[in-house]
Amino acid sequence: MLLVLVMIELKNIHKSYTIGSNSLHVLKGINFKVAEGEMVAIMGSSGSGKSTLLNILGILDDADEGEYKLDGKIIKNLNEKIAARYRNKFLGFVFQSFNLITYKNALDNVALPLYYQGVKRNIRMEKAMHYLDKVGLADWAAHLPNELSGGEKQRVAIARALAGNPKVLLADEPTGNLDSTTSYEVMELIQDINDDGKTILVVTHENDIAHMCKRIVNLKDGIITDDSPVNQVRAKMIDYV
Repeated sequence: MLLVLVMIELKNIHKSYTIGSNSLHVLKGINFKVAEGEMVAIMGSSGSGKSTLLNILGILDDADEGEYKLDGKIIKNLNEKIAARYRNKFLGFVFQSFNLITYKNALDNVALPLYYQGVKRNIRMEKAMHYLDKVGLADWAAHLPNELSGGEKQRVAIARALAGNPKVLLADEPTGNLDSTTSYEVMELIQDINDDGKTILVVTHENDIAHMCKRIVNLKDGIITDDSPVNQVRAKMIDYV
């Protein structure tokens, strides 16, 4: 029998925020699992709780109640130093706004996670170049972010997210600032990375992007209203030219 490794497990996750004299209950008992190698979309309108959920998954915030396991390890009440170490070891982040360091070239941006992992400079530069090549941008290694298009910036961001060899890739609206053609090119790259076995969660409000994943989790008012596998649409099969 094939053993499936559970990469992410959330049990009864609750989260509230205090706003003035009021308490806003954002997540109201979230339960779901993500197996190693899955590609899952998390969908929901503004205020649904998806950003809060992503912050908890990304070890950027703690749940008030419930249990979060990442690769079998319980994530709770970590001090910032340990939380940063766990993020660097387990997670790769891709953001809507790219979050590249403007004064560093593409190669240095990609090498950043390896710097924080204590990898020697010559080795981290070699690895960074490998990942830039993987996303098709080896020739742009010396270029600053302002010399790159939106799609190229996102490819650099994906290479950076992969450089530390994380267990999970968290992509927060990765196509939100891109036109349709570039969005599908980026999703094709993300699908290829998933084909290599990487576990990926994509937060999106775009239905077509969600269907490029293999499963869609819908959030509404802090609860999961639907969690279903879908027939994945392959980005490279779409005639978007």
